[in-house]
Amino acid sequence: MKLRNAWWGPPKKFSTEFEDRKVSCLELFYDLVYVIAISRITHHLAEHPDVTGLLDYTYFFVMIFWGWLNGSLYHDLHGTSGVRTSLMTLWQMMIVAGLVVTVNNSGENMLFNITICVMIMQLYITYLWWSVGIYDKVHRRLNRPWTVIYLSSFALMVLTLFLEQPYIRIVFYLTLVLNYLPPFVVQNLLRRESSDFNLSSSMAERMGLFTIIIFGETILGVVTGTSELGKLNWEVWINFGLSIMIVFALWWIFFSLVSDRPCRPGYVNSHKMELLYIPTLMGLGVTGVAFSSLFQGHTHPETENAYLLKVGFGVAMCLFLTGITLMLTFLEYPDGYQNSKRSIQKRLAITIAVLLLATCLNIVLDLGIYLMIVLGVLVIFILTVQASWLKIEAGIIANTNEQHSPT
Repeated sequence: MKLRNAWWGPPKKFSTEFEDRKVSCLELFYDLVYVIAISRITHHLAEHPDVTGLLDYTYFFVMIFWGWLNGSLYHDLHGTSGVRTSLMTLWQMMIVAGLVVTVNNSGENMLFNITICVMIMQLYITYLWWSVGIYDKVHRRLNRPWTVIYLSSFALMVLTLFLEQPYIRIVFYLTLVLNYLPPFVVQNLLRRESSDFNLSSSMAERMGLFTIIIFGETILGVVTGTSELGKLNWEVWINFGLSIMIVFALWWIFFSLVSDRPCRPGYVNSHKMELLYIPTLMGLGVTGVAFSSLFQGHTHPETENAYLLKVGFGVAMCLFLTGITLMLTFLEYPDGYQNSKRSIQKRLAITIAVLLLATCLNIVLDLGIYLMIVLGVLVIFILTVQASWLKIEAGIIANTNEQHSPT
């Protein structure tokens, strides 16, 4: 039996504590299929830059993030080096890849095929958590809310097969709400079991890696938007350089303020932090889509939705920064830096307000001037944050030297 368990690898028990670990090669391989999924839905939004396209993008992004989050959390909490974990990961990758195929297919049965793939994904994630209870009796009590709510969501998906628009879209959005509901229900059970859940350092690293995926799509948006212009002159190259620097500035802001910062203890705090990634990364993704069309709209202002893309670019960037502002509430900074969070949040609020104003003026501004303003505002924010951190660090060093100096 011990040999079978070592080979098959039953899931780790929820009650077992483990040291901080590195992200495995299997997890990185698992992320690759989500790179493709995000790329496909981003490409779909670029081809349909309207309200309907945005609604579809929102649903698919939130659903794909839900699938990635559940698979990642399962591996973080219950993953082993056994065959079972590898197979469970492979099967989920196949399901997501199948969903990508259906999204990329424009046939007459497209909606039906997408619905079936989403239903399979929903049922599989339900099984993923339910199956842990076979090996762990403690988890069996905890996973009941997941099983019941996820199956209720699955039942609603089945119902969409017999509905027409706009009811199909409404029901699908309702299933998203249900899918993110269980953690708020199970917190009372965790208290009764004297258990708690905190976002591990490895899971925080995974969230950062997922963010890098979206940043890659944003860079691709800049490259695609530039290459599609055909004629490359000095003005195009300047706008290209400014755009790349804007993406780099957004990268610095996120990974300096959010990445590698521990989340406040508590199950609900961890889940709220995970939820805040959704609007933050959606804002970043839409920024990339807007980049891909911003240059085209500038060259041909008569292009359909050119005005919407200009406004969407600024609003999406502000959504990304707003998400970071809210994330700071749930993050713990080192001693001495904790008080700087409120100051950073105020600076971010000012930055967002200035960017929104610049976006309103973008109607009459040249694209190059607008991009310079955006980059300038972001750089000023970065410099002020860096200056405040250097001041805090100097104060800490001075206090340390004072404590160790002979009296």
